[in-house]
Amino acid sequence: MKHITIKTMVAGAAVAASLAFAGSALAKVEGDTIILGSSISLTGKYATNGLHTQRGYDYAVKIINAAGGVKVGGKSYKLAVKYYDDESTPARGAQLAERLIQQDGVEYMLGPYSSGMTKAIAPVSEKFGVPMVEAEGASRSLFTQGYKYLFAVLSTSEQYLATAIDFAAAKAGNASDVRVAMAFEGDPFSMDVRAGVVDKINEYGMKVVIDDQLPADLSDMSTTLTKVKALKPDILVVSGHSKGAATAARQIDEMKINVDMIALTHCEAAKVQEKFPNASTGFLCPTQWVESLSKSDALFGSAAEWNAGFKADYPSYTSVPYQSAQASAAVLVFAKAFEAANSFDKDKVRDAIAAVEMETFYGDIKFSSAGNNIAKPMFMRQIGADGSYALVESADQMAFPRKVSY
Repeated sequence: MKHITIKTMVAGAAVAASLAFAGSALAKVEGDTIILGSSISLTGKYATNGLHTQRGYDYAVKIINAAGGVKVGGKSYKLAVKYYDDESTPARGAQLAERLIQQDGVEYMLGPYSSGMTKAIAPVSEKFGVPMVEAEGASRSLFTQGYKYLFAVLSTSEQYLATAIDFAAAKAGNASDVRVAMAFEGDPFSMDVRAGVVDKINEYGMKVVIDDQLPADLSDMSTTLTKVKALKPDILVVSGHSKGAATAARQIDEMKINVDMIALTHCEAAKVQEKFPNASTGFLCPTQWVESLSKSDALFGSAAEWNAGFKADYPSYTSVPYQSAQASAAVLVFAKAFEAANSFDKDKVRDAIAAVEMETFYGDIKFSSAGNNIAKPMFMRQIGADGSYALVESADQMAFPRKVSY
């Protein structure tokens, strides 16, 4: 068993004996501290992003506590997080989530890293009626299970490239004239991305001229690109994780494919702007969050201010990953919900989470009845000729058509 770490982020704070808050539920409140729990990947294949997530949680706890904490029943409480290392293993994550709830008495959960880990833990928190606000599980399927205690601040996977279709519609004189080429890997994530694109295409009445599934090894998509060259679609959308993005960019360059709009996932992970600078000029790339976003809240300030504060605490980051930002947003949801519920009763807190509707440094947050965030789109950035990424919040801000030298 990995050791628990508790981060109160308050100098000199002591954790007193466990006691129950007046009400129908025995909440995990120790002295003047509300304990949140999280099974998080600190070792194993998700360790890097697990650490990004943990730091985002911890930074939010620090800022909330420094601002006076949260008020419940006329009293101010600090926040703390109790962590277990799930070792990037779903079965272990589920086991540790149950330990946090059953043995440690935690009644408010922060999510793990990744959709797979969230899928393992969500049935546990649901079984015990424990609210969980998660920040790192984007899979659409998490929100088709009828869960009542699961909430996600991030945009779900079907939204990753949907905004690009909105932009194409806005640029067209008649959206129904837009001709779309699609190429997607057959994995669950990319199929979710495709579903969101198809929904948008149908909404606008656009024409699909290519709908290809990328080969399993993702080393060649020349067949698709040959059709693209012949049919000349108005927009090409691609999702094949990092390898697919790299293959697409390389072969777009080799085959001199010139499409007015190209949108694909995993641009940065594949370093397309470095490896294929000419081809990638004008690519639209989705991201959950960016520090130049024009959103803010009273606690963290603007996106840029949150970014600067986080980097001051963790100076090893030259660029802050969005995983950390959305983790901080998840803690903020709990803080708002505790105060709105004015109670530690987990069902009242759950209902208060469900009713959250607010602007934050991370973006707008409002939950559907299924628990996914329906107020925040994926944000699009466009790669410039110098390899830089520029936030594009509307079609008017987009460089269109792509300008490449073929």
